[in-house]
Amino acid sequence: MGLSRRTAVALAMAAVIALAGWLLVSPSTANQKHPLGLFTSLPILWSEEGDLKDMVDAPVKPHWARTALEERGQVIPLDTLLDLSALRQLVIAQPRPLAPEENVALDAWVRKGGHLLLFADPMLTQDSAFALGDRRRPQDVVLISPILARWGLGLTFDEDQPAGIRESAGQGLPVNLPGAFTVVSGGHDATCLVGQNGLVARCDIGKGRAVLVADAALLESGDGENARISGLNALLDDAFVR
Repeated sequence: MGLSRRTAVALAMAAVIALAGWLLVSPSTANQKHPLGLFTSLPILWSEEGDLKDMVDAPVKPHWARTALEERGQVIPLDTLLDLSALRQLVIAQPRPLAPEENVALDAWVRKGGHLLLFADPMLTQDSAFALGDRRRPQDVVLISPILARWGLGLTFDEDQPAGIRESAGQGLPVNLPGAFTVVSGGHDATCLVGQNGLVARCDIGKGRAVLVADAALLESGDGENARISGLNALLDDAFVR
């Protein structure tokens, strides 16, 4: 016995609703709704100004990277890595030196299934309003050797390379005095693949994943903002959409 026209229409509408519901909870979409932790010494979430008046008078336009991150989900600023249990996604950009217990906590979080995008610049070129030695200044030289060694990576820097923004060969990212990752012995339950010129390392660590970039010039403000946004989004997809 054939279906009535009314029944057929109702079944079709139900199928459309079911498909829409599946799309709303599909992995690529749901992933973007998870909170995203941000641990950084860079002025991505705040305006870096030398005094209170300049801070008040500073332009209200947010940093482009902040906007790009917020499109992925709520950005949670972090001042410590000791408790990451509420997060599945984490961006670390030019961090301050990590305490031993923070290294342990970060390693354990990734191994349990956390997804990390890490910018580790051995020679930061971004200008700062604060003088050398000022605690408000971004970290000039990243110091994260313990966690890298745990994952079977080393970070080197060529002091003879020319300064200046250029596009990295094979990666399509702007760099300025970048470092280079190398695979070293001693890593624990981690498999890392290092890309061209050592700029990007991609690691499977336990149940988790880490994408590491040996430079932070991508996160600077300036010319080529659209290209910077595209580069950051590609790295976020690489680290998180898995």
